[in-house]
Amino acid sequence: MITSKVTYLGDLRTESVHVKSNNSFLTDAPLDNNGKGEAFSPTDTIATGLASCMITVMGIKARDLDVDMTGTTAHVTKTMASNPRRISKIEVVLDFPFEANQKTKTILERIANTCPVHYSLHPDIEKDITFNWK
Repeated sequence: MITSKVTYLGDLRTESVHVKSNNSFLTDAPLDNNGKGEAFSPTDTIATGLASCMITVMGIKARDLDVDMTGTTAHVTKTMASNPRRISKIEVVLDFPFEANQKTKTILERIANTCPVHYSLHPDIEKDITFNWK
Protein backbone atom coordinates (compact mmCIF):
# COMPACT_ATOMS: atom_id res chain seq x y z
CA MET A 1 0.00 0.00 0.00
CA ILE A 2 1.25 3.47 -0.86
CA THR A 3 2.27 5.53 2.18
CA SER A 4 2.27 9.01 0.72
CA LYS A 5 2.06 11.06 -2.44
CA VAL A 6 4.44 13.96 -3.02
CA THR A 7 3.60 16.60 -5.63
CA TYR A 8 5.96 19.30 -6.88
CA LEU A 9 4.07 22.58 -6.72
CA GLY A 10 6.76 24.67 -8.42
CA ASP A 11 9.06 27.31 -6.97
CA LEU A 12 10.97 24.63 -4.96
CA ARG A 13 7.88 23.62 -2.95
CA THR A 14 6.27 20.19 -2.51
CA GLU A 15 3.07 18.97 -0.93
CA SER A 16 3.15 15.60 0.81
CA VAL A 17 -0.13 13.80 1.45
CA HIS A 18 -0.48 10.82 3.77
CA VAL A 19 -2.67 8.50 1.69
CA LYS A 20 -4.56 6.78 4.51
CA SER A 21 -5.50 9.93 6.48
CA ASN A 22 -5.27 12.59 3.75
CA ASN A 23 -3.23 14.78 6.14
CA SER A 24 -0.67 16.92 4.35
CA PHE A 25 2.28 19.21 4.79
CA LEU A 26 4.40 21.46 2.59
CA THR A 27 8.15 21.61 2.17
CA ASP A 28 10.25 24.43 0.79
CA ALA A 29 13.90 24.55 -0.11
CA PRO A 30 15.72 26.30 2.75
CA LEU A 31 17.08 29.82 2.52
CA ASP A 32 20.65 28.54 2.34
CA ASN A 33 19.81 26.38 -0.68
CA ASN A 34 17.98 28.71 -3.07
CA GLY A 35 14.62 28.50 -1.32
CA LYS A 36 12.18 30.69 0.55
CA GLY A 37 12.33 28.75 3.81
CA GLU A 38 8.60 29.26 4.34
CA ALA A 39 7.98 25.66 5.43
CA PHE A 40 9.89 22.64 6.64
CA SER A 41 12.71 21.69 4.29
CA PRO A 42 13.00 18.01 3.38
CA THR A 43 15.96 17.66 5.76
CA ASP A 44 13.98 19.44 8.50
CA THR A 45 11.36 16.70 8.20
CA ILE A 46 14.03 14.05 8.76
CA ALA A 47 15.41 15.76 11.87
CA THR A 48 11.92 16.42 13.20
CA GLY A 49 10.94 12.84 12.39
CA LEU A 50 13.63 11.62 14.76
CA ALA A 51 12.14 13.58 17.67
CA SER A 52 8.60 12.60 16.74
CA CYS A 53 9.56 8.94 16.57
CA MET A 54 11.36 9.09 19.91
CA ILE A 55 8.38 10.67 21.66
CA THR A 56 5.95 8.24 20.00
CA VAL A 57 7.77 5.06 21.06
CA MET A 58 8.31 6.52 24.52
CA GLY A 59 4.57 7.24 24.67
CA ILE A 60 3.79 3.63 23.79
CA LYS A 61 6.05 2.34 26.57
CA ALA A 62 4.89 5.04 29.01
CA ARG A 63 1.29 3.94 28.49
CA ASP A 64 2.35 0.37 29.39
CA LEU A 65 4.02 1.78 32.54
CA ASP A 66 0.92 3.87 33.38
CA VAL A 67 2.89 7.09 32.89
CA ASP A 68 1.23 10.12 31.23
CA MET A 69 3.66 11.83 28.84
CA THR A 70 1.19 14.54 27.81
CA GLY A 71 2.98 17.85 27.37
CA THR A 72 6.40 16.35 26.65
CA THR A 73 8.22 18.48 24.08
CA ALA A 74 11.29 18.17 21.90
CA HIS A 75 13.38 20.98 20.48
CA VAL A 76 15.26 19.95 17.36
CA THR A 77 18.38 21.54 15.85
CA LYS A 78 19.67 20.29 12.53
CA THR A 79 23.20 21.00 11.30
CA MET A 80 24.09 20.69 7.64
CA ALA A 81 27.46 19.86 6.07
CA SER A 82 28.69 20.29 2.51
CA ASN A 83 30.59 18.21 -0.04
CA PRO A 84 28.22 16.46 -0.27
CA ARG A 85 25.38 18.53 1.19
CA ARG A 86 23.85 16.43 3.96
CA ILE A 87 22.67 16.40 7.57
CA SER A 88 25.75 16.11 9.78
CA LYS A 89 24.15 16.45 13.21
CA ILE A 90 20.73 16.33 14.85
CA GLU A 91 20.30 17.65 18.35
CA VAL A 92 17.12 16.74 20.22
CA VAL A 93 16.34 18.19 23.64
CA LEU A 94 13.41 16.41 25.28
CA ASP A 95 11.63 18.18 28.15
CA PHE A 96 9.38 16.11 30.39
CA PRO A 97 6.76 17.96 32.47
CA PHE A 98 6.38 15.10 34.95
CA GLU A 99 8.46 13.38 37.58
CA ALA A 100 9.67 9.82 37.08
CA ASN A 101 11.75 7.40 39.10
CA GLN A 102 15.18 6.36 37.84
CA LYS A 103 13.95 3.00 36.53
CA THR A 104 11.23 4.66 34.42
CA LYS A 105 13.70 7.25 33.12
CA THR A 106 16.17 4.54 32.11
CA ILE A 107 13.49 2.50 30.34
CA LEU A 108 12.08 5.49 28.43
CA GLU A 109 15.51 6.83 27.45
CA ARG A 110 16.55 3.42 26.16
CA ILE A 111 13.33 3.14 24.15
CA ALA A 112 13.87 6.62 22.67
CA ASN A 113 17.40 5.81 21.55
CA THR A 114 16.22 2.66 19.78
CA CYS A 115 13.32 4.14 17.82
CA PRO A 116 13.02 3.14 14.14
CA VAL A 117 14.07 6.54 12.79
CA HIS A 118 17.17 6.56 15.03
CA TYR A 119 18.18 3.19 13.56
CA SER A 120 17.31 4.31 10.02
CA LEU A 121 19.57 7.37 9.99
CA HIS A 122 23.03 7.01 8.49
CA PRO A 123 25.60 6.24 11.21
CA ASP A 124 27.68 9.28 10.13
CA ILE A 125 24.90 11.59 11.34
CA GLU A 126 25.77 12.66 14.87
CA LYS A 127 22.80 12.34 17.21
CA ASP A 128 23.02 14.48 20.35
CA ILE A 129 20.06 13.62 22.60
CA THR A 130 19.35 15.40 25.90
CA PHE A 131 16.68 14.26 28.37
CA ASN A 132 15.49 16.99 30.77
CA TRP A 133 13.36 15.47 33.50
CA LYS A 134 11.25 17.58 35.84
